[in-house]
Amino acid sequence: MNQNHTQEEANRKARPVAPKVKELIGRTQSVILATTDAEGVPNSSYAPFVQINNTLYILVSFMAKHTKNLADGRKASVLFIEDESATKQIYARERLTIEAAPSQIERDSETWNAVITQLKDTHGKVVDVISEMQDFILIALQPVKGSYVNGFGSAYFVDQNLEILEHRNDVNHQSK
Repeated sequence: MNQNHTQEEANRKARPVAPKVKELIGRTQSVILATTDAEGVPNSSYAPFVQINNTLYILVSFMAKHTKNLADGRKASVLFIEDESATKQIYARERLTIEAAPSQIERDSETWNAVITQLKDTHGKVVDVISEMQDFILIALQPVKGSYVNGFGSAYFVDQNLEILEHRNDVNHQSK
């Protein structure tokens, strides 16, 4: 019992605080997207984003495959990952993977206008141009659940509020 208590305490002390997750998002200007089409064919891409509360917003064109996949309401996976040039160990890059539910924001709605303003403040005047193009739509990506990794043996479940829940795996990596 004492050994279990010691292990639980070590896990609690090692658990990163939620600001680490939010710091990773804050250091990132774009997200890596994984979507699938109606036949289940995967597509990976990226999009600049803004975060308002816990929702991620992307302004994307129907010229990109991921836009139709998202507009059709298929779940998406969103990846935030530490820059390769900043990592100490390429196999253990800090990363946050989120399963997200997409929804399209109605053009010229109150939400549309607020998010477009935030996108322009974050990414520049190009947003004025592309937001007027009819093939661009605004997608909200609402986090459902995810995982945060910040090193070997340091993987955690994340909830819809991007808060760390618990250690993801109580079984350590196994040697041959």
